[in-house]
Amino acid sequence: MQKKIVDLLIIGGGPAGISAAIWAKRLGLNHLLLEAQTDLGGQLTDIHNKIIDYPGMMVENGLELQKHFKQHAKNIDFNFEIGKVVDSIDWDEKVLFTNKNTTYEFRSILVATGSSPRKLRVPGEQKLIDRNEVYSASRDKDKFKEKDVAVIGGGDRAFEGALLLAEAGANVSLIHRSEQFKARKEFKDPVIYHPNINVMTNTIVTEINGESRKQLTLSSNDSISTIAVDGVFIRIGVEPNTYLFKDGISLDDEGYIPCTSVGQTSLPYVYAAGDVCTRPLLSSIASSVGQGMTAVKCLSFYLND
Repeated sequence: MQKKIVDLLIIGGGPAGISAAIWAKRLGLNHLLLEAQTDLGGQLTDIHNKIIDYPGMMVENGLELQKHFKQHAKNIDFNFEIGKVVDSIDWDEKVLFTNKNTTYEFRSILVATGSSPRKLRVPGEQKLIDRNEVYSASRDKDKFKEKDVAVIGGGDRAFEGALLLAEAGANVSLIHRSEQFKARKEFKDPVIYHPNINVMTNTIVTEINGESRKQLTLSSNDSISTIAVDGVFIRIGVEPNTYLFKDGISLDDEGYIPCTSVGQTSLPYVYAAGDVCTRPLLSSIASSVGQGMTAVKCLSFYLND
């Protein structure tokens, strides 16, 4: 088993992790960024809309911004390894184990593992994922012209997706578990009054069956029904990727990492940045980048003390 020793381990290669690694390099820290995927960028490749709120850079989508981030990483030449999935962490010995039969001894950790789309956790959902039937409304809307689709959720992403699909000619069933929506008003009225959108409240999806044509089993006010659709868009929010850290640092009841204004967690040598400690309402690429910088600057004081 290969063993490496570093002062600072940065876990996650999205905007927060990349920013942290840039500053670790600038500050002369013995650092290493570990990314589970085969490339840097985190969830940037899942953004198919224009990005207009990152100062100094307006791009068509996340893939374009990822290219800029990767070039920046190359220019700075910080230390990183891709394809390294964290298996476990020995918090007492400060040792991290990965899927590549490599261990890393560390003095400090920055957690920047981001968030993932929340799952329904119902029968049939994983089969959709395994068939790569994970769609983007902005990218894939034309595939569903004159077809039936289900959008599940009640927030901005669900409403925006439903509207994009309906405007492209799809017949949309918007399914939400309650009568209250978290979506902004600018989305609500266009969706609720759109002729191609059927809003189904107090309804939950309990099962997904079928392949090319899916049958959703619905439960509403103690009655069971089914609808048939060609596509399913699950938009019920996100959840932080923090499961690996639950035995070492404190998490709140939703799995987020409580931390100070500079990112310090319940352990003095563990900091967090980005979506693992910031709920969606306050999250952005810009805020993640800033948090990564702040955390590493503070960790440098800890490491040099």
